[in-house]
Amino acid sequence: MEEDDVTIREQNFHSQVREYIICFLLFAVLYIVSYCIITRYKRKSDDHEDEDAVVNRISLYLCTFTLAVSGGAVFLLPFSIISNEILLSFPKNYYIQWLNGSLIHGLWNLVSLFSNLCLFVLMPFAYFFLESEGFAGSKKGIKARILETFVMLFLLALLILGIVWVASALIDNDAGSMESLYDLWEFYLPYLYSCISLMGGLLLLMCTPVGLSRMFTIMGQLLVKPTILEDLDEQIYCIHLQEEALQRRLNERRKKASGWEKNLLYPIVMLILLAGTTLSVIMVALNILYLLVDETAMPKGSTDRGIGNTSLSTFGVAQAVLEIILMFYLMVSSVVGFYSLRVFEGLTPSKDDTTMTTIIGCCVSILVLSSALPVMSRTLGITRFDLLGDFGRFNWLGNFYIVLSYNLLFAVVTTLSLIRKFTSAVREELLKALGLDKLQLSNSPSDPESGKLSANGHQKTL
Repeated sequence: MEEDDVTIREQNFHSQVREYIICFLLFAVLYIVSYCIITRYKRKSDDHEDEDAVVNRISLYLCTFTLAVSGGAVFLLPFSIISNEILLSFPKNYYIQWLNGSLIHGLWNLVSLFSNLCLFVLMPFAYFFLESEGFAGSKKGIKARILETFVMLFLLALLILGIVWVASALIDNDAGSMESLYDLWEFYLPYLYSCISLMGGLLLLMCTPVGLSRMFTIMGQLLVKPTILEDLDEQIYCIHLQEEALQRRLNERRKKASGWEKNLLYPIVMLILLAGTTLSVIMVALNILYLLVDETAMPKGSTDRGIGNTSLSTFGVAQAVLEIILMFYLMVSSVVGFYSLRVFEGLTPSKDDTTMTTIIGCCVSILVLSSALPVMSRTLGITRFDLLGDFGRFNWLGNFYIVLSYNLLFAVVTTLSLIRKFTSAVREELLKALGLDKLQLSNSPSDPESGKLSANGHQKTL
């Protein structure tokens, strides 16, 4: 009997060690990728080792850690979904025994813990540390800056806790809620993170439709459009007369592009974007119907550690892969939409010319968006995989009217953005097909009545 107990304890120990090693390796990969991304955009500084260089380096490491956690939040739900399908397909396979419910739940808990740590501690510390100079009258140096930073963090914590305390007392004034106001770990932090999650969900709701529409424009700029209904030589000649640099860039791209890239790649990419956006709207519309007729469609958390028992996708692996693709598509669209909004244009990073303050703002924004991605995907019905860990404890997930309104707003705003985008695009293409865009070029400010050459090369009469 004692030998059996020892064997069970050994198995549990080895399982825990294996999970820690897997989590460390996954996070190490995310950290390296995040470091490469940040150093690509960070403004280059001289090699002189001084106080500011040390502060910048510490802030850089904290931002890298935060961006790695954001990447973990993005891959969290797709990794869980594909793991569930793999365990269903190969339940007895020896080589995937490490992929189990304990590991999945551990990853969710770690991402939730590190998200709170980055959002409420590391990023405020990095910002205040970067901006600190030490108190007046004190000896300058790293220690003085650290002291000022901790004082600012303490004051910020008091301010946030006070706001949460007042808001909670106003919303829930029953006896149980009043007693929980003095519970920091079990009440304050989950409640505060729930509020941040709701803000992140609203930010995703604002950015994703804009990004879905903006994706068509970005792909149109990156790819070479088909030359149907378009005289390339005449267009290059007109542009040569109006804008030398623009003509040179367009000429190079068109000359180097293959026939397949000119005539097939652009329509295929646009159709893929259109299909992904349309499919997302259709899935949200179906989820709205499910919410109205079936209460199990409401997003909820799960404490069941049984992964690989049942498939949560009607069409198995194919639907699971489609759900994962849509999640990544929505995340990319939300980031594109975030930087497309005028309010956040100042946070747009530039290669080798982005300050650490801007990088901190970008890391915080991406962390908020990525942390809300699993919640948004489940709320919109993109997947039926239940939220695990603290992600399923958010108070607002149980409010039917909030969830229904969220779905309705996403479907309506995305549909209107697509209609507006394509009606303007169709109008522009019709003008090109009818040759009316040439008329607009002849009336442009770059070709006034000043005797300059027109597009056809003749002198304009005054």
